[in-house]
Amino acid sequence: MKKQGCDIEAIGINYTIYTQKRENPFKIFSKNHHQKCSRGVQDLHEVKELEKGSIPKVRHVLKDVNCRAKVGEILAIVGPSGAGKSSFLEILAGKIEPQNGSIFVNQKPVDKARFKKFSGYVTQKDTLFPLLTVEETLSFSAKLRLRLPGTELRSRVKSLIQELGLEHVSGSRIGDDRIRGISGGERRRVSIGVELIHDPGVLILDEPTSGLDSTSALQIIDMLKTMAVTRSRTIILSIHQPCYRIMKLFNSILLLANGTTLHHGTIEQLSLRLMLMGLQLPLHVNILEFAIESIDTIQKQNHTTPQSALMIKNSGKFTLEQLFQQSKLIDEDLSMSIHVGNDFPSGFANSRLQEIVILTVRFWKIIYRTKELFGCKTLQMLVSGLVLGSVFYNLEDNLVGAQARVGLFAFILTYLLSSTTEALPIFLQEREILMKETSCGSYRVSSYAIANGIVYLPFLLILALLFSVPLYWLVGLNKQFTAFMHFLLLIWLILYTANSVVVCCSALVPNFIIGNSLVCGMMGSCALFSGYFVSKNEIPNYWIVMHYISLFKYPFEGFLINEFSGSGKCLQYMFGMCLARGDQVLKEEGYGGEESRRKNLLIIVCFILLYRFISYVILRIRCSQGGFKNILISR
Repeated sequence: MKKQGCDIEAIGINYTIYTQKRENPFKIFSKNHHQKCSRGVQDLHEVKELEKGSIPKVRHVLKDVNCRAKVGEILAIVGPSGAGKSSFLEILAGKIEPQNGSIFVNQKPVDKARFKKFSGYVTQKDTLFPLLTVEETLSFSAKLRLRLPGTELRSRVKSLIQELGLEHVSGSRIGDDRIRGISGGERRRVSIGVELIHDPGVLILDEPTSGLDSTSALQIIDMLKTMAVTRSRTIILSIHQPCYRIMKLFNSILLLANGTTLHHGTIEQLSLRLMLMGLQLPLHVNILEFAIESIDTIQKQNHTTPQSALMIKNSGKFTLEQLFQQSKLIDEDLSMSIHVGNDFPSGFANSRLQEIVILTVRFWKIIYRTKELFGCKTLQMLVSGLVLGSVFYNLEDNLVGAQARVGLFAFILTYLLSSTTEALPIFLQEREILMKETSCGSYRVSSYAIANGIVYLPFLLILALLFSVPLYWLVGLNKQFTAFMHFLLLIWLILYTANSVVVCCSALVPNFIIGNSLVCGMMGSCALFSGYFVSKNEIPNYWIVMHYISLFKYPFEGFLINEFSGSGKCLQYMFGMCLARGDQVLKEEGYGGEESRRKNLLIIVCFILLYRFISYVILRIRCSQGGFKNILISR
């Protein structure tokens, strides 16, 4: 019977980036992990120009790196900071493209789309929803990635929780720096579990022990070792300076420094190499720590003359390169009997409708449990409706009351459209998880965009009701019930428009500070050109376009038409005769009547769809390009 698994081999990996002194804050296409604008160097002539300083400088992150990871074993990539460990892992995982080199799975060129289906990649940072429980996190991941009945899904989740040793915290929330939850080691296990839920043949981990104490770190590596042996997994991980007990669990190591390979083989082979160089291991220092401290010496030895290398060989010893080549020849026959299982679907695990339902349920759980967004926002809307209603209580039907109503409508718009940035951090957090989940083919970006749009509709309707009911009847606005329903609809659409703008900005900006500035700037300009502070006739011609694209213009007109058009209100009497009716005032001010009611609603809906579509396009670009290659942005 053939042994299932994946034998991974990387040959001649080269990766170079451009570094810049100044960064563009709106790096839609650049990879956040490197925090640099970068792209590949195309030829030697370009490299020379870079080094002369005519264009940004080049940095060789990886130089001709080779490695082999075998089934049922752990390959540890070690080295000092800046050695290229994370970049090499991202290349193996298919997140970024090297300029040169090849990656083989079972001696065949890697198919990235398929490789992502039977592999898992755990980043150094835990990207999890803090308000979901451990069991919910793994359950949603299973639903999105597996084509299994509900009973089998639940069984697999429980089995994985037991395998990860998380039974005692399965019902606890993940938590983060602000929300109390499980411990750092347990959170790390959940991140690993998310990538193990589909039973991958290859698991790649970037610094799985980072930030953990020695006991938790040992437990993580010991768990990975058990999984590698019992489930025939190929595990590749990076680690900075492991302790002796962790080091003994590694089957082979790849020692990197300044992007070059200093050693690839077993710990014993590294010890032999250091002995041949005449280096004596000090007491109470493990071999890897000593090797990292001796990097300069090892690099000099790598440039040994052929004559001296021949002397070492003739004396019955082998150089590192010869040991590696020998190891490859010995294992050549093993990889022939290894194949990848066929139980991984080539497409998405669920239909688009199923993805939307799963994501909508997950979003709703997060919104419901976010006290700042759900509890505080609902209280805020109710209190603000009561306060505004008491301030503008029982306005009279005359010119003074009409002016007060116009001021009230302007304030409502300014208040509702400008107090929307509290959801920005949630959207930014969701974006990180979205890019991680879609990169491995869990679901479609369009399903996320639709689910994100659907889940806020009932929540915003509740807020609109809490705000509108006390405000409308305390002020004494148009007493027709149809007018109240239209007012409620406008409030709902205004809240949804603001939500759509924040979603769009969160897809574009890198952090909360820039996002907050962008949203406030947009809302301020929309208020300025709405026609309330400066009338349409007084706006300069070169700014008139801003009037027509203002988010304030159409709901503001909708409020005025709903209040004064067709209400029969007389705003001014003289000698028992009506001199000014609401309809007349609207026409004099340039606002339409009943015929404009539906037009304004339609335009507001179009604004919502436009911002939602723009956010989808940006997210699609980020997920399809930003996660896999780096593009140089002009300085």
